[in-house]
Amino acid sequence: GHISLLPRGENRKTRAASSPAGSAEMLGSCISLEKCGTSQSFVIPTFWVVFAVQMVLIPGGVFTMGTHEPEIQQDGEGPARRVHIDSFYMDQYEVSNQDFERFVNSTGYITEAEKFGDSFVFEGMLSEAVKADIHQAVAAAPWWLPVKGASWKHPEGPDSSISSRMDHPVLHVSWNDAMAFCSWAGKRLPTEAEWEYSCRGGLENRLFPWGNKLQPKGQHYANIWQGEFPTNNTAEDGYKGTAPVSAFPPNAYGLYNMVGNAWEWTSDWWAVHHSPQELHNPKGPSSGTDRVKKGGSYMCHKSYCYRYRCAARSQNTPDSSASNLGFRCAAAAPGPR
Repeated sequence: GHISLLPRGENRKTRAASSPAGSAEMLGSCISLEKCGTSQSFVIPTFWVVFAVQMVLIPGGVFTMGTHEPEIQQDGEGPARRVHIDSFYMDQYEVSNQDFERFVNSTGYITEAEKFGDSFVFEGMLSEAVKADIHQAVAAAPWWLPVKGASWKHPEGPDSSISSRMDHPVLHVSWNDAMAFCSWAGKRLPTEAEWEYSCRGGLENRLFPWGNKLQPKGQHYANIWQGEFPTNNTAEDGYKGTAPVSAFPPNAYGLYNMVGNAWEWTSDWWAVHHSPQELHNPKGPSSGTDRVKKGGSYMCHKSYCYRYRCAARSQNTPDSSASNLGFRCAAAAPGPR
């Protein structure tokens, strides 16, 4: 009863703005129509938006995953391969601080960063006072500093707050934390293939979710680094750190910030060698040590982290957390596929 389905073309912003506040919490387990006591099946010519839970129904199809022209060889971006994906739901936005707070208030969940007592923060976000207390860094990337008390609630350490960033992506969440949230919401993490298929928005062999030009007609389409990394952030796109999850234009599927802003966890284990054969709904390797993250973040610059491309990928251990790493959820589509 609460889920409203709208065809593409209607004013999403207006309708989304008028949907009842808190409906995502109320409808956590009422994502697929079959769970809501209805059983009708219908043909969906394009995509529809599920406003109550801010999810988009992604139509099934075939796409080219990866690329024949990898930019970062060691990341396993190639080979380009044909992949079939069944229709599924994808969160329209990255999970926000407000969303995550609702989850924590409802469950009492404690994140891994809180249990460990620290998390990695980009030095450019830290006060001199906080930096003065830190005497170790990541050798290969000295701009990453372990900050005591850094967590989703305190992204730059105990003296920082998210009160002015409730609509920004939640950060300092591990893969395990993301899994816990998705499970609570009646959802799951997307596979890497689902994520990349969603990112591309129906476009074939393009660099970005909107095409091949980083800034079409001079417009910024994603929250990434401008200037010289890591010393000079000119913030030409309007943001030095994260941006609201609804910032910048959506892709053709109506998804926001698929690249830039915050890295996003996927359900796949990490591997760099992929079969070139055609696959249906691949779920990645059966085991591993790291999980795949996609999309890049506000820290990505072509000079060192050209990973705000659809085919780009990276990885972290499932208990890792950082000030540029978040997630969004997916869910199964109802009825026959």
